[in-house]
Amino acid sequence: MKAHLRWLLPLAAILVLGLAWLGPVDKLADAQSEAGLKRALATFAAARVLNGVISVAQGTEVAVEPGGVGVTFAPGQVLDPINDLIEQFSTLMLTASVSFGVQKALVLIGGHWAVSALLTVLVLSWVGWRLFGRSLPPNSLGRALLLLILVRFAVPMVALGSDGAYRLFLAERYESSQAALTLSTTEVGELGRSPSTPPADESVGARVQRWWTETGETFDVSDRLDALKEAAARATEHIVELIVIFLLQTLIVPTALLWALWRGGLRLIG
Repeated sequence: MKAHLRWLLPLAAILVLGLAWLGPVDKLADAQSEAGLKRALATFAAARVLNGVISVAQGTEVAVEPGGVGVTFAPGQVLDPINDLIEQFSTLMLTASVSFGVQKALVLIGGHWAVSALLTVLVLSWVGWRLFGRSLPPNSLGRALLLLILVRFAVPMVALGSDGAYRLFLAERYESSQAALTLSTTEVGELGRSPSTPPADESVGARVQRWWTETGETFDVSDRLDALKEAAARATEHIVELIVIFLLQTLIVPTALLWALWRGGLRLIG
């Protein structure tokens, strides 16, 4: 073996085992996964609130008397398409939250002492065979070592890589879309206010219910319905934006990073 490899292999082994036993990457990855989980849960909660407010409006009937003829109808039914999108978005955000939770669990499993102990045995065997063996180590040993290294480090590295991509390219878009979604929910809630002062502890849903009840007497039904539709529709663009962000962070970027790590590892072992 070349002289520089005799120094390089032990140094690489020390680095790998040090990272495995001390776990600095695990701590960073766990923190980033926790941050992602909180973002997903916050977005899920905002979506459920907006879904609830619109559902209240959909189920409320309004009685008006155009030309002295009493008519009862449910104007909120026109919000069905928007509410369906919000329900699907809520399901997706719950899935994203579970994905971050699984990521945290896999970091914990990969950092178990038994995995590090087995990795130590394989690393020392590989290095010893390369330095002192009369022939190259069997290919099965190299692949086993690569697989165990991925088990130990792939999830933390993918978590850090995904978070890095989020911070570089997606953080600003997430914050603006999340704020817009919350604002849309607030606007829909404010449309539930009647001219009279609402009780201090009145919920957003109750305000919407009261607004529909009083609309036939004190407001223009068409104008207020249009305002409600616009407030809900403004959230659609930002919902799609948030879907793209979480799909990138929980599916597309991690898959690409795992593939790159596997291919790079195969080349290195080869």
